Amino acid sequence: MRYRLEYLPVWLVARLMRVLPRFLVRALCMGLGMVVYAVHGRLRRTGLRNLEIAFPGRSVKEKKRILRGLFLSLGRQLAECCLFPRYTRHNASPVATYDGFENFAGALERGKGVLLLTAHLGGWEIGSFVHSLHGYPINVVVRPLDNPYIDTLVDHYRTLHGNRTVSKQNFARALLSCLRRGEVVGILMDTNMTPPQGAFVDYFGVPACTATGVARVALHTDAAVVPAFTIWDKALGKYKVRFDPALKLIRTGNDEADAVANTAAFTKVIESYATRCPEQWLWVHRRWKTRPEGSPPLY
Repeated sequence: MRYRLEYLPVWLVARLMRVLPRFLVRALCMGLGMVVYAVHGRLRRTGLRNLEIAFPGRSVKEKKRILRGLFLSLGRQLAECCLFPRYTRHNASPVATYDGFENFAGALERGKGVLLLTAHLGGWEIGSFVHSLHGYPINVVVRPLDNPYIDTLVDHYRTLHGNRTVSKQNFARALLSCLRRGEVVGILMDTNMTPPQGAFVDYFGVPACTATGVARVALHTDAAVVPAFTIWDKALGKYKVRFDPALKLIRTGNDEADAVANTAAFTKVIESYATRCPEQWLWVHRRWKTRPEGSPPLY
């Protein structure tokens, strides 16, 4: 019953958003983002702590500005997600444009599958959706939501145009199957992990427990690892779905060391984007929660 009661207002709001003008949906959702910023003290504290860790030299005023920008960014993405059922390949151009598509196309042509390395930055949901609209469906690795009704609704929106979701519980086996078929897999690789699934690599100069599975799979399958980030471009007034050139994997013959070294390299790519677009990365996630043995907690 609790799940149904939680689901009902979400369903009603989603239906309402589908019939409102786009400018109004965006205004409402971005306003909601600022309301959450104002009333959710725990998220604010986590965000400011993370910004203190990552940018110790910046002023409190600047950190608060970045954090407010994040909540606006989350609201902007929520608005577009609510409008997914209205979008087609022919009317989605005001939402996003490609940047570096040739990097993705070249990686796909290798025929060994593509691992899209991405993060909770900008419009990560929008990038995979728009890519599927253009005929390039992605297998997206996700953690199922706690409410099964809301999870089904979100999954429906994500998969409207051919995307498929892969549960983290079946991560390794599903990834190998997809890549053997030459498919594309999108992985958000910026969340806190715990050993043995993760290893400690630097993120903003501080050890962060990070999933090594992506590196292990890439080394095993020789799939192309392509950094892919969907960044809000204020000047354009839309998102840019950016694909960087495929990364060259580190191969020394030591499987364990190579997995950690490549994980560190992947994390550096994410860090570079979070540095360039700080108001678009998910600072409210406790990225440094897991600590090396003997280290004091950071939260």
